[in-house]
Amino acid sequence: MQFYNNSHPFYCGIDLHAKSLYVCIVDDKGKTVVHKNIKARPECLHPLISPYAGNIVIGVECMHCWY
Repeated sequence: MQFYNNSHPFYCGIDLHAKSLYVCIVDDKGKTVVHKNIKARPECLHPLISPYAGNIVIGVECMHCWY
């Protein structure tokens, strides 16, 4: 089995909720560059991640009907 193990300048984690997104972006040294709770709307998310476009890996956590 092969694993993806390339490094990137920035990493983003997003905790997805129905009405909000909790966004955290860190650089490759582990320094937090964005740590923000925003509305779950494209016009709120795009300005946050657009400065890092092409240099970022994004992971989204989302649980639907976990109960």
